[in-house]
Amino acid sequence: MKHKKRRAMVVFDRWGPYMVVGKPKFTNSKGDELDLDPVASLCRCGKSKNKPYCDGSHGPANFSGEKEPDRREDKVVEFVGTDITIYDNRGVCSADGACVRESPNVFKKDQKPMWIFPNEDNIKKTVETIEKCPSGALSYRIGTQRIQNLDREPAIKVAKNGPLEFVGWIKLIDEMESKPEALEHYTLCRCGVSKNKPFCDNSHKKIEFVDDKN
Repeated sequence: MKHKKRRAMVVFDRWGPYMVVGKPKFTNSKGDELDLDPVASLCRCGKSKNKPYCDGSHGPANFSGEKEPDRREDKVVEFVGTDITIYDNRGVCSADGACVRESPNVFKKDQKPMWIFPNEDNIKKTVETIEKCPSGALSYRIGTQRIQNLDREPAIKVAKNGPLEFVGWIKLIDEMESKPEALEHYTLCRCGVSKNKPFCDNSHKKIEFVDDKN
């Protein structure tokens, strides 16, 4: 597969910034391409005055990338339909909202205990919606094959007042052996308060994290 030839990676420990190696494409939420050195450090503590880049603020802020014991459970739940099964892991959801916006009949916000209804729209539209999920929280199965990953070029997008969105098989390496739900795409926290670091858990919305520039 193509992704085996790609060399981009993000490397970090629990105390410091994200070190991006390999110079993948880097854009902000406006679609503007941002500078990225072959080895670049990106902020994950939320305190940098030069977001999305690290300026060393994690030191004085005593930033810790430890996971919190009361984080949402990292668990995959199946929603079985007639022709498609949808998988959901709330523990890594970044609350991008594409699912609810694009397919409100299938993904029903605030519906409990069940919030995904696989039979409520045509499969093509449902698949297109799931493939817009930036965090990897959503995936699907048709027949016997579970589809989690796409084949995209390595790229990082700075979400508006939200996480860093990685696509294109950018390998994640940290000393805690963190593993994304989907290896090809995932979202990493940059507000500094996710309970499931390094992954975004949509805490940026709860604290009203703001990055006006990007």
